[in-house]
Amino acid sequence: MKKIPSLHVTQTKEGFSITLQGAWVKESIQKLELALNALTCKPKMNYTFDLSGITEFDTHGIMLILHHVKKLEAQQCSITRVGANESLEKLLNICEQHYPQEKIVEKKEMFLLSYLENIGKDIFEGYKTLSSFFAFTGELTHYVIAAFLKPLTIRLKATLYHIEQSGAGAIPIILLTSFLIGIVIAYQGATQLEKFGANIFIVEMVTISAVRELAPLLTAIVVAGRSSSAYTAQIGVMKITDEVDAMSAMGFSPWNFLVLPRLFALILSLPLLVFFADVVSVFGGMVIAATKLDVSFVEFIDRIKQTVALKHLIIGLIKAPIFGCIIATIGCFRGFQIDSSTESVGKYTTISVVNAIFWVIAIDAVISVLLTEMGL
Repeated sequence: MKKIPSLHVTQTKEGFSITLQGAWVKESIQKLELALNALTCKPKMNYTFDLSGITEFDTHGIMLILHHVKKLEAQQCSITRVGANESLEKLLNICEQHYPQEKIVEKKEMFLLSYLENIGKDIFEGYKTLSSFFAFTGELTHYVIAAFLKPLTIRLKATLYHIEQSGAGAIPIILLTSFLIGIVIAYQGATQLEKFGANIFIVEMVTISAVRELAPLLTAIVVAGRSSSAYTAQIGVMKITDEVDAMSAMGFSPWNFLVLPRLFALILSLPLLVFFADVVSVFGGMVIAATKLDVSFVEFIDRIKQTVALKHLIIGLIKAPIFGCIIATIGCFRGFQIDSSTESVGKYTTISVVNAIFWVIAIDAVISVLLTEMGL
């Protein structure tokens, strides 16, 4: 029969003596906790726990004892345990080793200091990334020059493969996008030009805006979304699986095998994609001009010959290889930044697409301003 659990508190010259008796098990926890909570805790006093009267115990009872011991220790009280048998002492030690530690409350940081610290970290990370990018582009320039000096080192099959994947594979989405852009420009322009009876000027509006700016820019953005992310993910996975290191160990240059074919593929394929986009976007404008403004296809084409200078088409085609170089360089650079974690693949793939699109738009703006200032 279980002895009823209890505790007795007596005051001595040294402090307080607490005698524990009975079965300190799960069933009696609630009653014992109320009794222990009723104890008067005086700071910096000596407390002696006499455990000789405990007949039965389990981890619930032991953890209850330890909980109140820790409360007394927090008030700088001196704790002494006596009378514990071997089994009880062993379980006490085990529970004490695994007793949950109190969570350290973090100090509240000042918003301004934290904000400035984050700015400093971002600036430093940006500086490291920028220096790494300059080093990457410098080394890439070296290998490009070396490839032109020794054309036989260029991997033609790999370049053609990437032209097929990055160029030919993007034709359907680029043609659809370009056609819709031509329709949108013509439709919005037609609404305004119709008010003034200047229907024929829809030709210049659609053709110049499409072939000079919108077709190259949107084509580059679509290719950046497809190819930049693909290049980053492909090179990143090869880094994770140690294929890049194995390639270097076998004496093969990752630049010649991984970077240059992708770079040359975009530089060659993007002008062709832009040309297709020019044709389709102008065709989309012709459709709206014929249906909404009564400007026939023949009149539209004749007007292009008379008023639209060839320089607008050439400027758009010149932008294309520049955009291709930017997209391939950023995609490969971010791919080599990926570390051994699979999480970084998604992170740098996203960064690659964002960076490529941003720099394509930024360079397009710079080129447009420069050409306008030059009178072209």
